[in-house]
Amino acid sequence: MKIVADENMPYVDELFGQLGQVIKVDGRKLQAEQLVDVDVLLVRSVTKVNAELLSQAERLAFVGTATIGMDHLDEAYLQAKNIPYTNAPGCNATAVGEYAFIAMLELASRTQANLRDKCVGIVGAGNTGSAVQRCLAAYGVKTLLCDPFLQGSDDTREFVSLDTLMAHCDVISLHVPITQTGSHPTWHMFDEKRLTQLKQHTWLLNCCRGEVIDNTALLQVKQHRQDLKLVLDVWEGEPNPMPELVPHVDIATPHIAGYSVEGKAKGTYMLYCALLKQLGKPVEMELSQLLPQLWVEQINLTEAPSEKALLTLLRFVYDLRDDDQLFRQRFLNNNGFDLMRKNHKHRREFSALRVANSAGSDVDWLLKLGFSGVGQ
Repeated sequence: MKIVADENMPYVDELFGQLGQVIKVDGRKLQAEQLVDVDVLLVRSVTKVNAELLSQAERLAFVGTATIGMDHLDEAYLQAKNIPYTNAPGCNATAVGEYAFIAMLELASRTQANLRDKCVGIVGAGNTGSAVQRCLAAYGVKTLLCDPFLQGSDDTREFVSLDTLMAHCDVISLHVPITQTGSHPTWHMFDEKRLTQLKQHTWLLNCCRGEVIDNTALLQVKQHRQDLKLVLDVWEGEPNPMPELVPHVDIATPHIAGYSVEGKAKGTYMLYCALLKQLGKPVEMELSQLLPQLWVEQINLTEAPSEKALLTLLRFVYDLRDDDQLFRQRFLNNNGFDLMRKNHKHRREFSALRVANSAGSDVDWLLKLGFSGVGQ
């Protein structure tokens, strides 16, 4: 079996090496002739899997994308060619949720605000949006959800319209797929009109797709709305963000909100399990066997942490300021955006750190936030 995989997917050799020959490629530059005699194709969002790419892939029997979204796959073509395909839904949801939560705490620290005093609006309440809500609920922050598709389903949560959310929320976090058609398209959902309508001192976070916000309009609005605070992990025109916009963004990163060690490993692992199921083979390796230990094993708390102390604790696991600083230094370099993503291998999730409580204080909320307890 010949397996072609994006070079930035972790643990491919460990998981798929036992099934056949693994060939690593630059997913953004993958060409049709590289798939002539390939059985399995493993990609990320940078690879457009369509008729052109698969024009010579006569042996292809499985396509897996280690991402939540599948907008980079031509599903109609794959179905017409009877090529099985799958994604990794929810693989990086925890990572995105924790990124957004940390970013909000960083903004609270910079603006001398208290996150618990804010109302946070979450646009898109699927896997990643729900992960953000779990973090905020654990910390006692009020949230409003907007998701017209889930609102019309059997989801029992309470939803509001986007206009209501914008009118009542101090923080807005975006977690929607990119769509240009249908009853609720998300392409330029936040255009100049909506951006202008944002409340004074709103914090706007985008951790989904760059095109959800009209970046040109955002630059124009931000130039006369210094009260707005921005966290952008995704950008229009990736991997070439608008240079003029970056200085106006408070926290800027190269599409790595979901790039935790755990999240990336889970994405590869889910594809591994899906392929084994298709082949009728048992799963013989557990995800936990792949993950390294964090540099610090355990923190012993003497009291429940304040918001300032909580941010310090979170920085033990992942210091968002490092990626923000690196982005500003390198995004204009040749292939700088992609190289930062490729080399981003250090970030961990809260679960990598065990929290012990020696003072008897109520820290159960830290476990709900995602930290591991002693003995876990």
